[in-house]
Amino acid sequence: MDKTYEPHAIESRWYAFWEERSYFAPSGQGTPYCIMIPPPNVTGTLHMGHAFQDTIMDALTRYHRMKGHDSLWQPGTDHAGIATQMVVERQLAGEGRTRHDLGRDAFIERVWTWKAESGGTITRQLRRMGASVDWTRERFTMDDGLSAAVREVFVRLYEEGLIYRGQRLVNWDPVLHTAVSDLEVVSAEESGFMWHIRYPLAEGGGDLIVATTRPETMLGDTAVAVHPDDERYKHLIGLHAVLPLTGRNIPIIADEYVDPTFGTGCVKITPAHDFNDYAVGQRHRLPLINIFTPSARINDNAPEAYRGLDRFEARRHIIGDLEEQGLLEETRPHKLMVPRGDRSHAVIEPLLTDQWYVKTGPLAGPAIAAVKTGKIKFIPENWEKTYFDWLNRIEDWCISRQIWWGHRIPAWYDAEGKVYVGRDEAEVRAKHRLSPEVTLEQDADVLDTWFSSALWPFSTLGWPENTEALKTFYPTSVLVTGFDIIFFWVARMIMMGLKFMGDVPFREVYIHGLVRDQDGNKMSKSKGNVLDPLDIIDGVNLNDLVAKRTSGLMQPQMAPKIEKDTRKQFPAGIHAHGTDALRFTFAALATTGRDIVFDMGRVEGYRNFCNKLWNAARYVLMNTEGKDTGLNGGAIELSQADRWILARLQRTIDEVNAAVQGYRLDQMAQAIYEFTWNEFCDWYLELSKPVLTDPASSEAAQRGARRTLVRTLETLLRLLHPLMPFITEEIWQRVAPLAGVAGDSIMLQSYPEADRTLVDDAAVADIEWLQQFLLGVRRIRAEMNIAPGKPLPVLLRHGSSDDRQRLERQRRALITLGRLETIDWLDDHAPVPEAATALVGGMNILIPMAGLIDKTAEIARLDKEIAKLRKEEERGAAKLGNADFLGRAPATVVEKERTRLAELQTAIVKLEEQRTRIRQM
Repeated sequence: MDKTYEPHAIESRWYAFWEERSYFAPSGQGTPYCIMIPPPNVTGTLHMGHAFQDTIMDALTRYHRMKGHDSLWQPGTDHAGIATQMVVERQLAGEGRTRHDLGRDAFIERVWTWKAESGGTITRQLRRMGASVDWTRERFTMDDGLSAAVREVFVRLYEEGLIYRGQRLVNWDPVLHTAVSDLEVVSAEESGFMWHIRYPLAEGGGDLIVATTRPETMLGDTAVAVHPDDERYKHLIGLHAVLPLTGRNIPIIADEYVDPTFGTGCVKITPAHDFNDYAVGQRHRLPLINIFTPSARINDNAPEAYRGLDRFEARRHIIGDLEEQGLLEETRPHKLMVPRGDRSHAVIEPLLTDQWYVKTGPLAGPAIAAVKTGKIKFIPENWEKTYFDWLNRIEDWCISRQIWWGHRIPAWYDAEGKVYVGRDEAEVRAKHRLSPEVTLEQDADVLDTWFSSALWPFSTLGWPENTEALKTFYPTSVLVTGFDIIFFWVARMIMMGLKFMGDVPFREVYIHGLVRDQDGNKMSKSKGNVLDPLDIIDGVNLNDLVAKRTSGLMQPQMAPKIEKDTRKQFPAGIHAHGTDALRFTFAALATTGRDIVFDMGRVEGYRNFCNKLWNAARYVLMNTEGKDTGLNGGAIELSQADRWILARLQRTIDEVNAAVQGYRLDQMAQAIYEFTWNEFCDWYLELSKPVLTDPASSEAAQRGARRTLVRTLETLLRLLHPLMPFITEEIWQRVAPLAGVAGDSIMLQSYPEADRTLVDDAAVADIEWLQQFLLGVRRIRAEMNIAPGKPLPVLLRHGSSDDRQRLERQRRALITLGRLETIDWLDDHAPVPEAATALVGGMNILIPMAGLIDKTAEIARLDKEIAKLRKEEERGAAKLGNADFLGRAPATVVEKERTRLAELQTAIVKLEEQRTRIRQM
């Protein structure tokens, strides 16, 4: 093996090796195990959320594959209707053209061309993460098979009356000219105003003052509402107000929706331009007056003076006219939540349009029952409440979008506007016996991307055909996803799976948290705190990192601050860490359901863990390659250390298996880390040295040590493989033959199961005694500032017969590992020399200090160190006593300061205790 661990030298080579040999394909043997990848957008690139989620899915898949299950991780990408269309439209804009210049068919062809040339970025990046998906089964939501499934579902739902076309209020993007889902709307607090407007009473006698943040929509008002119990306005209920600037009389109604304490307690009702007002309008049968065009300009339903104006331009004119007419009572600054399209960044407008809808009520009942009866289990269980809350309040699903890229709605219209639904035009004509003379035009809209995604668990397996894959892998085993799409995707997959397959789409739903930055903030481009997983894997210089974080900002004025913060956080850029270190970091942070705070320091630590494993493997190979590891017969003698490490390995195997089965990858990672670093590397490798290097050791003992080294390491590599696939494969290829294990790849080996016959409690007790002995000596060295290599005389007293026996068994190891000069028993009644002491159970360890330290010099050193720490303690305490700091700093930063202060105080106490002990000698 190379002296230095270089991840780039091994990662691409091993991934190509696995993929070329089809190792990711199901074996066809064992119990089926299947995970469906949440299909990333074909326009997308790998972000931290993807990398985190893919690490979890790959670890589960590799684990179950090694467990002997018939494992499939199904890959694919989503056509991402709006996002993809925007990419290609931007290309056309650069050429001075629009999609309308090309026409629909030519534009769609252009999108397919782009997809073929540039749409595979994220799948290449998935390979970099080590994703063991079966690429031979890769699907795309617009491929022929999935498109056929989409049409089949649409037609069947329509024929059952579960799909209909109707006019309702939707989120409308006035730049993209399409309805968008709630998930594509980002609401954030912005500064605005609250305008108080006088609405004169039609019957005379004064006016009502209405408060609004959107005065332009008043042109579509059809009522003024007050709370039915509001004594201020009870006498006006049933009367009318005159709508300013229009002259229309509108009723004054009572509705419990109104909050009497907000504003003036009078609310303008615009049912065609506000979701809450729409509900009020339905209850009171109010007319719906749409005043906006698809571009959010004032249409002909408004007074002529405002027609054709952009909504915000109209706002300025309306405010001016109200002021001129003495109807503007007051203008106040006001913070409000503004909804913007996540693609166009335009303010979203609630708009009354004709759209296609799915009746979700009949589908929601079975979906609720599936979770209540335990057919589907949420992990953590608390997410069931979120699921139930949404399904119990579910509204019909708007599934049409006014764009060109996507699954075109399989509906046709004749000249009179009559609608016909079918799988294709030929079927429509045959079913309805339409002559060739009847002209039909297909609906121009496409389906919401989430419609095709809702079919993903069964459409990807070949439905509506009853394929072998469908029979084998449906229902799938587990869905791994974030909580933010429980409504948009998880619930809809469950509804569609139950409807069309008669069974749930998955048995378990593992909900993971979001990845946040080191201060606990959500990662976003606008904040400039995004990390690219490939930058962590490959490294990136500081200037390129700054350029990435400041390019394409919605608020360019933020660039200087983002650059400053980036240069402070990463003064040397980001070093290359490799995929395995990043994956292990994600696993170690994967507590169920909680958001994870990503700290680059953790990645550095796990990069060091890779180095530790690499160096341990080099030690094992140097001591076993070309030597007898017990494969050819011959006596085997296992030392207490050999038996101890084998026993500890069995406990670790049990802990790891239990952790994976409970979806606690953090506990899996911790158990493996502690065994590898603390027990195997720091203790067992050291304990093996006296046996392997001492000429007095028997051949049987050396053979036993070699066999234990290679077998423990080989098992450890298999245990670790689901989390760190690349480094484990590289090392395993060298170690496996020495351990007598045959096979082409570690990923096809069996996952370790604990062997109870290897648990030796006596050996464990012996080595734990040895560890306590050596740790006591090391603590004394550290506290007394004695050089690590200086041989020490050790005296023992008050030892039991067990202590005496253990000393004889472990004397050689203690002297070698502790760098001890002598170990002697001191009579319990003999005078005790001036010594530093430690305890192992009831046994005293004494190290005489005569000649070992200069008391005066050591006390002076401790005084200097204590003074230094006290200054740091004062600075920390002052910062935490600063109200301005506590008020402005993120909670995570404040907590770090508190932790640091506590650590300083603990260190000071320990140093003072050490100084006291030396003075008393």
